[in-house]
Amino acid sequence: MIPKKAISGTNLEQAKSHNRRVVIEAIRINGALSRAAIARLTALSSQTISNIVEELEAAGLLQPEATLKGARGQPAVPYSVNPDGGYSIGLQLDHQLAVGVVTDLSGTVRVRIERDVDRPTPTQAMPLLAAISSDLIATSRLDRTRLLGIGMAMPGPFGVDGMTSVGPTALPGWQDFPVAEELERLTGIAVIVENDATAAAVGERLYGVARKLDSFVYLFIGTGLGAGLFLDGHLYKGSRHNAGEIGHIIVRPGGLPCDCGKRGCLERYVSLRAAYDRLDLPDPDHASPDLLEELLASGDSRFEAWLAEAVEPLRQAIDVLEMALDPETVVLGGFMPLPVLEALAGRLEPLHLSVSSTSARTTPRVVVGAAGKDTSVLGAAALPIFSETNPQFDVLQKPVG
Repeated sequence: MIPKKAISGTNLEQAKSHNRRVVIEAIRINGALSRAAIARLTALSSQTISNIVEELEAAGLLQPEATLKGARGQPAVPYSVNPDGGYSIGLQLDHQLAVGVVTDLSGTVRVRIERDVDRPTPTQAMPLLAAISSDLIATSRLDRTRLLGIGMAMPGPFGVDGMTSVGPTALPGWQDFPVAEELERLTGIAVIVENDATAAAVGERLYGVARKLDSFVYLFIGTGLGAGLFLDGHLYKGSRHNAGEIGHIIVRPGGLPCDCGKRGCLERYVSLRAAYDRLDLPDPDHASPDLLEELLASGDSRFEAWLAEAVEPLRQAIDVLEMALDPETVVLGGFMPLPVLEALAGRLEPLHLSVSSTSARTTPRVVVGAAGKDTSVLGAAALPIFSETNPQFDVLQKPVG
């Protein structure tokens, strides 16, 4: 029998790394803060904060702002995150588009590149993604020593027989393909790969409506449907990095057939593909999400019928997520146009009774995300930044070995 890894303590360097992330997180959430304010918010000693701020300023990650004059004592110097302290490349691959961006530590997009694709295989996509990365670096003229890495978002699930690369909501030929390793080989840059829903959740946590939330679910409505889970201050990915693949939970037993082999899966009712199928479009593989916004604006009866059909399965999924995970809110986002997301959100009331049905709540049970159609690629760009700056409590409870 193979012994199960035990939980170890931490060493001093791990604790220092964690504390640096805690300081950056406090400033990122609250804006510019003085050392005294950081100490109060983080419960770290004044000397520890002083040392960390000096280290982060020397590293170019923090910058001093104009001095604040107080009632007594020395004027306080607030510190903010230095946007030029680091850069990240985000790549997003989907059925019709490959998109790349360069963002700084503030989340500002410095350069954006878009290329048309048609359900690309790895052989087609990898050279293109490497070329986009090279073009982004050349165009942005960023300091390569400040490049934190490449984040890539693509549809999941990963490594699941009968689901990965199966059906119109998936990309063909990606089963067991080593995406991160191959892209790193082609670019010479460290790569982090996540499914599009998880990447979008990270982006929303850093820059969007979930900026100050510790627990939320991000429902990514794209060609299919998935959920990014941010719980108790950190991402939850599951044992095989496939947590949140709720598009394949059954909401209508015996309902519409799904390419995974089941019937009545959620994404057969709530997704771009579900809308295209309901509209009986002649070429759904190449349909544009913008069409849905046009149909909504015109009051198209077929589109209104899809909205009516989608609401109850979505309401049911939100009920399950609230009861199972007790999030502060559920965020609706993805490639679905903003007016359509708002129309869906508006039709969800009344939501089912759940543990989220409390008068004490300060956040709506369902909100629409802020990142728009680039939510996935912005989230992808956020992955290396998130990895470098978000407190990771698992470093304090690291398995031995």
